[in-house]
Amino acid sequence: MSPQSIDDLTRRAVAAHPDAPALADAPNRSDIDGGEPQRLTWAELDARIDAAAADLAGRGVGTGTPVGIQLANVVELPITLLACFRLGAVAVPFPVQHRQHELRHGVDTAGFDVFVTTDRPDRADQVAEATAVLGGVSVVGPSTATGGSIEPRAVPGTGRATVCWTSGTTGTPKGVPRTHAQWMTSSSFQVSELGITEHDRILCPFPVVNMAGIGGMLVPWVEAGAFLALHHPLDLQVFLGQLQAERITYTVVPPAALNMLLGNEALLDSLDLSNLRAISSGSAPLDPWMVEGWQARGIEIVNVFGSNEGAALLSTKAVVPDPAQRARFFPVPDREGVGVRLVDLDSGVEIEDPDVVGELRFRGPTVFDGYIGDADPGVFDDDGWYRTGDLFSYVADTAEPRLMRFIDRAKDIIVRGGMNISAAELEAMIADHPAVADCAVVGTPDRILGEKVGVFAVATPGEEPPTLDGLIEHLRGREIASYKLPERLELIDALPRNPVGKVVKPELRERWKAAAEDGA
Repeated sequence: MSPQSIDDLTRRAVAAHPDAPALADAPNRSDIDGGEPQRLTWAELDARIDAAAADLAGRGVGTGTPVGIQLANVVELPITLLACFRLGAVAVPFPVQHRQHELRHGVDTAGFDVFVTTDRPDRADQVAEATAVLGGVSVVGPSTATGGSIEPRAVPGTGRATVCWTSGTTGTPKGVPRTHAQWMTSSSFQVSELGITEHDRILCPFPVVNMAGIGGMLVPWVEAGAFLALHHPLDLQVFLGQLQAERITYTVVPPAALNMLLGNEALLDSLDLSNLRAISSGSAPLDPWMVEGWQARGIEIVNVFGSNEGAALLSTKAVVPDPAQRARFFPVPDREGVGVRLVDLDSGVEIEDPDVVGELRFRGPTVFDGYIGDADPGVFDDDGWYRTGDLFSYVADTAEPRLMRFIDRAKDIIVRGGMNISAAELEAMIADHPAVADCAVVGTPDRILGEKVGVFAVATPGEEPPTLDGLIEHLRGREIASYKLPERLELIDALPRNPVGKVVKPELRERWKAAAEDGA
């Protein structure tokens, strides 16, 4: 019988190789959580899941019961998630950065009565704060027991497995419910397209609380029966050490870090990355030179686009062998039951011609059914397609498979005097400047044109800080239209990012808006 739930996948992995390594903490766990690093085989992991499930059951948790979770990226986090799946309960994980506002909204939205958390070095009052904020919710620590057992629960694939949260970059975070079947279908596509097997050793630098951590790491890990090492927050020295010590074969790294590492040949040459076969990256357009450079070192860069709601694109070497194309383009998914189309936002007409920008819309077995409480009924169009809010265009003059190009978020377009400017397009070009370590392009208010192009930039250590004139000269060398050139630059120590690493642009826009209102 084929697996019907994520717990079925876990039990299958345990039965296949109980004594094989399964899960490990980062070596700096004491700095993250205060505890000592742990390493578990699949049999030991299974016992810990059983004990945690038994503990939750003793607190009244059963099939369909929502359980709030806020833990650092240590072994207790996946154990607690997997314990919920074993019970048929609904895991409601929160990023560790969420505080009172998000927790209050979370309990009001998801309605959990049990909240699993613990004090940490960076949040010594976490339990007390959660207890005060959540009122009648029972705030408990994660199970550390190894004894106790739970009878297997028959959990249908249609049963709700999780409620995760949108990034919350605008407005209130929305609860995204996902079923076991939705997670498992998404995982099966990744396991197949990325070639993940039981022999892989995966390094997870994302918090296991959303699509990146659960869908991109946890579920593929249990489906393949591989090994998973945890890491977060990103500490480059520790991360590089884990790549070597754990003999990692697959991981995920942000584009900026990949650029920086590739630019430091002496550092790369000092590392033993002989086991590393593939790195996924995304959330921003990739630089072709970077993808080409890593490929020259024998490491495949996989271009990834995805969302908590279930839209997912993968550009792999097997499908898009040219590294320059793989950096910029995604193949239209060729997956059973999955549909993709581009739609003109003004007319609602489906786009078939290349180089015409439209909103990406998705449907299929990976796509969620709607936010909790119908928080955004307009997220689906009249034909039932999920409206991603992301702008793409088909690429001209490409043979099969048909390729798409990410343009920008629909709401991340700068409108300067009626001309639309893609922030992502400029960010990719500005990132090539040697004096720029990181950047974000946003609209700066202008009374005449509406908006002008502004840049927040993080200077590269050891380089002369970038200047506005220098950036303009750099961009002119790329032969772009003059109306796209930036007219404002502000140097910043670090860009504000949400728990999954995306730049919080509303915070940057608000910074300039407030300055304009103050007459600055």
